[in-house]
Amino acid sequence: MTDTRFDVLAIGNAIVDVISPCEDAFLESEGLDKGAMALVDTARAEELYAHMGPAREISGGSAANTCAGLAALGSKAAFIGQVADDQLGSVFAHDIRAAGIHYEVAPREGDPPTARCLVLVTPDGQRTMNTFLGASQHLPASAIDADLIASAKVLYLEGYLWDPDDPRAAMKGAIEAARAAGRQVAFTLSDAFLLDRHGDDFRKLIDDGLIDILFANEVELLGLTGAADFEAGVAALAPKLPVLVATRSEKGAIAVSGDKRAEVPAEPVAKVVDTTGAGDSFAAGFLHGHVSGAPLADCLTMGAVAAAEVISHYGARPEADLKALVATRLG
Repeated sequence: MTDTRFDVLAIGNAIVDVISPCEDAFLESEGLDKGAMALVDTARAEELYAHMGPAREISGGSAANTCAGLAALGSKAAFIGQVADDQLGSVFAHDIRAAGIHYEVAPREGDPPTARCLVLVTPDGQRTMNTFLGASQHLPASAIDADLIASAKVLYLEGYLWDPDDPRAAMKGAIEAARAAGRQVAFTLSDAFLLDRHGDDFRKLIDDGLIDILFANEVELLGLTGAADFEAGVAALAPKLPVLVATRSEKGAIAVSGDKRAEVPAEPVAKVVDTTGAGDSFAAGFLHGHVSGAPLADCLTMGAVAAAEVISHYGARPEADLKALVATRLG
C-alpha cells in the first residue's frame, strides 16, 4: 500500500450556489416543494433566477462543501468535479483552491455552462434547492486518476452525482481504483429522491461490500431500507456496513460500527439562518475525526459542531474557525 498524500479525495458536482431569502408565499407561487431539491433545465433555471430577489453567489456542491469543511478542520483534501470554461467555473475553481483543496480538473469548453443551484431560504432557515447540473454532469471517466485516488485514505462520493451517466461511470471506476489500492470508500445518499431512481444501485454497492462508511439522514435511511421507523432502519442496515452514520437534524446523530454505537445530540444554535450544507459539513467533521483515529462519539461531535456552524449563516461552507470550535467543544 502506498503512502497517502491526502486524507480524503471527494468526487461530486462542481456547483455555484445562488442563495436568496424568500417568503413561503414565493415558494407557493412558483410551485416549489419546500425543503426539497429538484433538478431543473436551462429554461427553468433562467426563469426562476429572474423571479428571485437579490442573491449571493457562493461556491457549493455537496462533496466540495465537505472538502471545504475538512480543509478548515486541518485535513488534507482533494476534489474531482467538472466545471465549464466560463465565469462561474472560474469562481468555483478559485474558491476551492483558495480553501486549500487540491483541484486540477480542466474546465470543459462549450455548452452547457457551469452548474448552479438556486437556493431559496425561508425565514425558518429551510432551503429549497433548484439545481441545474450543467457541465458537472459531463465529468468524464478520464478525469479519474487512479494514482490520485490511491494517494487518499478515503474516497468520498456524493449520491447526487450518481444521476448522470458519465459521472456514474466515473465514480464506479473510482471505487474500483480505491479498492485496488486498499483505500476506504465513503458514500452519502445525498437526497431521498435519488432512491427512487438509483436505490437498487445503492443497495447493491452496500450488499457487495463496496461501501465502508455510509452517510444517510432519517428519511434516506427509511427509504433505503423500507423500515417503518428509524431504529428498525438502523438495525437493518448497520450489519451490512463497517460504519453507518445516520443524522436526524435537531434530534442529533448516531454512528454504528460493529458492536459499537455512539449517539450525540445536535449542537445548540442561537439562530438557524440557512440549513444549506448542514449534512455536508456534518460529513466533514465526522470524516476528519475518522481519518484522525478519533472514537465514534468524538467523530459525531465534530460533525455536529461543523453542522451547527454552517447553519448559523448563509452559504454552505464554514466561515468561523472550525478547529477552534472543535477544540473548545472536545477540550
